[in-house]
Amino acid sequence: MYTKENPGPISIQPPSRSSKKTALFALIAILGLLAKWTWQSFDYIDDGPISDVCPQVSALIPEKNYELWEGLRSTYSTDSFKSKAVNWLSGAVQVPTESYDHFGPVGTDVRWEKFQAFHDYLLDAFPLVHAALELTKVNTYGLIFVWKGLDSALKPLLLTAHQDVVPVEPSTVDQWIHPPFSGYYDGNFIWGRGSRDDKGGLIGIMSAIETLLENSYKPTRTVVLAFGFDEECSGRYGAQTLAIELEEMFGENGYAMLVDEGSNYQEQFGRVIASPAIAERGYMDVRVEVNTPGGHSSLPPPHTSIGILAQLLVKVEANPFEGHLVRGSPMYRAAQCLAAHSPGLPKRLRKDIFRSEHSDKALRSAEKQLFTSASFRALVSSTQAIDIIQGGVKANALPEQAWAIINHRISMESSVHEIKSRDTDLLKSLTDTFNLSYVAFGADITDPTTPTYGSLSLSEAFGKKPLEPAPITPVDDAAPFGLLSGTIKAVYNSHRGIEGDDTIIVSPGIIPGNTDTKYYWNLTPHIFRYGHNRGAGDRLLPVGVHTVNEAIYVDSFVEIIRYFTTLILNADESILL
Repeated sequence: MYTKENPGPISIQPPSRSSKKTALFALIAILGLLAKWTWQSFDYIDDGPISDVCPQVSALIPEKNYELWEGLRSTYSTDSFKSKAVNWLSGAVQVPTESYDHFGPVGTDVRWEKFQAFHDYLLDAFPLVHAALELTKVNTYGLIFVWKGLDSALKPLLLTAHQDVVPVEPSTVDQWIHPPFSGYYDGNFIWGRGSRDDKGGLIGIMSAIETLLENSYKPTRTVVLAFGFDEECSGRYGAQTLAIELEEMFGENGYAMLVDEGSNYQEQFGRVIASPAIAERGYMDVRVEVNTPGGHSSLPPPHTSIGILAQLLVKVEANPFEGHLVRGSPMYRAAQCLAAHSPGLPKRLRKDIFRSEHSDKALRSAEKQLFTSASFRALVSSTQAIDIIQGGVKANALPEQAWAIINHRISMESSVHEIKSRDTDLLKSLTDTFNLSYVAFGADITDPTTPTYGSLSLSEAFGKKPLEPAPITPVDDAAPFGLLSGTIKAVYNSHRGIEGDDTIIVSPGIIPGNTDTKYYWNLTPHIFRYGHNRGAGDRLLPVGVHTVNEAIYVDSFVEIIRYFTTLILNADESILL
């Protein structure tokens, strides 16, 4: 008997003349049945999750240390612990640790010395951490704490954060609800610069370990903490030097996994989704410089350096990068998780995402719909932002030089080389228009011996080496990702007193910026950028990261402490290669 589940053998014989019409009708019937079966299959895909699309693990609760974890679960819910947590973070915020782009090297620029006050605060606030863990200072202000485990054969868990904060613009101080370094607590929020980025993460780690030590916990797996001090200005004095020391301590690929600051969790289309970043886009600042003869403004040429530069920049903005959703990329995986688990996702988009695995047409359709979100498109594509411009010195003097900085974030499917080539080719036609010689990234694009009116040059701005897109952290059947996913689910449920494996979905993703992990690629392939914060879509969270009125909901900060506690305990009991 023919059924959808068991079609059975079909014998096809050469038809006689008398049976041609019968055979034709039979073929039509079979094709109709197969078409119906196919559409039924698509309906099934459309109706709900598929096991092999964005698979989820169960909440991971410590077993060996269950009693300790359960006891701390109750402790973290008390008002007395909340008060302690407030004091820890509030005190840290009150110590200004601003870092600026143009700080000189440590030892020559006295502005770094403010970090010693922060170190003094950490010593006073977390005495058990300083007594039980080995502390190494790198380049004076970088901190590495090593909490030695009982089994030295196990690769360490590496937790990272940064001590510095974004500077407060003096002209905006009056716009703060509470002074930016007050650490003011209003009963709901802790206010001040760094409360979320990233003292909330750093103090969350220290608070979790201090509490575990108070309960006489000794890890089996070594835990290493690394705290840079200039993440907000590229990390070249902090994380870059820490990376060298960390590799010397445990070797290349010597860590089981690394967790740094990064993305968060929030509701998306009717489902709470946590999005650990498994990669970062690349980074490059390009300096565009035009030089022309000077002179008196009363006898101007058709175009000054500033006018020429303006037209070059217009050309740049008129030609944004064209990005595409690529199968297997972090953002494609994020889209698949939305399709599999978010009930509010538009039906057509859900169907296109499911079909896109095997259909280019569906992939382009899903891309078109997803790209209506500017943030989603930006995370997929390479981007460009003209952030700095300068030229001219006097109103009646022709500017001899004008320059601008274009900031590029490089998509996971692109490279530094592609960005350089694209920028070079894009502006070449205008060098002919304005009769400019052209040098791009050290290469002569035009004949340097040919007479010209002026010159155009493209170069790597600030002498800063560009950053290629990061390696993608393994996800499929990877124990570290499973450990992190299960921890996130356990913490989310524990903090709210709920149960279930679908209360929060864990989806791979990427973050818009870069973190100190760009220096840590040699330490482990298992790098995650995730801080377990409530996302900006949560009404409880005020806007303020990198701008005025930065604050963190105290309940969220306590959950961060719970997150690092559970992560340490679970890593202690997990098999990680």
